[in-house]
This record gives sequence, C-alpha cells and structure tokens, in this order.
Amino acid sequence: MRFHHTNRPGFLLGFIDFFTAGLFFLLYMPLGGLQDELDAILGRRTQRYWVAYLWGVPTLFLYTLVWMARIAEELKVKAVELGLEGPYTSWRHMFGWNVFGLLLCGPMVATHRFFDTLNRVERELNRRGASL
Repeated sequence: MRFHHTNRPGFLLGFIDFFTAGLFFLLYMPLGGLQDELDAILGRRTQRYWVAYLWGVPTLFLYTLVWMARIAEELKVKAVELGLEGPYTSWRHMFGWNVFGLLLCGPMVATHRFFDTLNRVERELNRRGASL
C-alpha cells in the first residue's frame, strides 16, 4: 500500500476536532482514508472511530481518549520497529496532553504529535516500498 497523505497538519486537525467535540474525526477517519491507513500500518483492523466515539458519549469521552491513546502507543511501537528517531506519540503523551493540558491547547499538541509520528511512519514505509 502506498500512502498518499504523509503531510497531515496535526495541530490544525486537532484544533478543528477539539472545537467540533470530535465530530470532525467522525467524517475525517473514514473519508480521509485515515482508518484504512491505520489498519494497514498496524496490521490489523482497528476498532472504528465512530464506535469509540459512541462509547465515549456516556463515558464523557474517556473511552474515546483511551482508544486514541492505544492507537498512539501502537504507532509508537511501529515507529521504533522501523528505526525512526523520536520524539514519538505514545499512550502517556496522548492521554496526558488531553487530560492535563486541556486548558493549554493540549488536545492540539497531542494530535500534532500523533500525526507527526504517523506522517513519518508513512513516509518511511513509502521509502522502503513496503507492501502491507
């Protein structure tokens, strides 16, 4: 699989998502191809974002945050496996910025780091010509 979106602006996407209470990613994940790319990179079918979002509503979006943090950790493992230098996104980074940095643009910082790691992983896989 060749990855075509290797320069996603994470901070901007996080900003839009934060101010739409996660509704932006309900459209962006499937229509932007992000869900399929994550499945290809991680080598498994990940839980659909809309399911995590629905579970997030009654849990004050804690479920959605934990879902995203788990994906971030798996992405970090893939980046390390590919030999990419840090900084990476991680479970702790995603969760910490979203919870403790909420008043300081934390969700945007976490999303920026997530997409930075994702972009680098995708560029490296393209460079290697990896067929996933």
